[in-house]
Amino acid sequence: MAAPGEALTPSSYISHHLTNLSTDKLGLASEGSFWSVHIDSLFFSVLIGFGFLWLFRSVAKKATTGVPGKLQCFVEMLVEFVDENVRETFHGKNPLIAPLALTIFVWIFLMNTMDLVPIDFIPYPAELLGIPYMKVVPTADVNITLAMALGVFFLMIYYSIKVKGLGGFAKELALHPFNHPIMIPFNLLLEVVSLLAKPISLGMRLFGNMFAGEVVFILIAALLPWWAQWLGSLPWAIFHILVITIQAFVFMMLTIVYLSQAHEDSH
Repeated sequence: MAAPGEALTPSSYISHHLTNLSTDKLGLASEGSFWSVHIDSLFFSVLIGFGFLWLFRSVAKKATTGVPGKLQCFVEMLVEFVDENVRETFHGKNPLIAPLALTIFVWIFLMNTMDLVPIDFIPYPAELLGIPYMKVVPTADVNITLAMALGVFFLMIYYSIKVKGLGGFAKELALHPFNHPIMIPFNLLLEVVSLLAKPISLGMRLFGNMFAGEVVFILIAALLPWWAQWLGSLPWAIFHILVITIQAFVFMMLTIVYLSQAHEDSH
C-alpha cells in the first residue's frame, strides 16, 4: 500500500506500515504534537482487553466440576501457571498480585499475537474504507508499553509507601546502599536512577522486541514477491511465537519482582 498519490515503492510501503493512525494525521492535533493520540494502538489494546475479560468471564461462568472442556482446561492451566510463579516470587501478602499478573501475561500475550496477523490483512480493508493508516500491534507502540510500565511503577511507589511508610520509603532511598549521612546525596542519585530505570527498561524491552519483529514482517512483505513471502514469513512467524510468549512472561515476572521488593520492609 502507499499513501494517496504516492507511488508504491518498498520504502513508501515500509514507511506507511510503520505510521500510526494518530490525531495529528487526521488533522485533530498539530503535527508532532505531544498530545497526539495513537488511535489504532488504543483501539486494539482496549478491544483485546475486553475480549480477554469476556473470554475468561464466560469460561468462569460455565466452569464445571465434572469433566472440563478444552477451553476450561487451558484457562485453568494458565491460572495455575501464573499462581505458581506468584507464590514462588512474591513474598508479601496482597490479593491483587495474582490477578494483576494473570491480566498482564494474557493481555500482553494477546496483543503480541497480533504481530502474527498478515501485514495487509487489516490495514488494506481499512484503507478501502478511508482509514489511511492502521497499526494493529499495540505492543509495537512505545506509548502503550511505557504506559503499562508506568502503571507498574505507580503501584511500586504506592505499595512502598503503604508498607514502609513515607519516612521508611525516604530512608530507603537516602540510606541505601551506604548507611551514612554524608553519603545521602550519592545514595539518592543512585537509588532514584535505579528506581526510574525499572519502568523505562520494562516498557522499552517489550517495545523493542515487538517493534523489531514487526519490522521483519514488513521487510519480508515489501522486498519479496508475493509468491515467495511465505518462505521468509513462515519460519519467522514460528520463531516469533517464542518471542511473543517470552516477552509477556518477562513483563509479568518483572512486575511481580518489583512489587515484591516494594512489599519488603527493610530495617
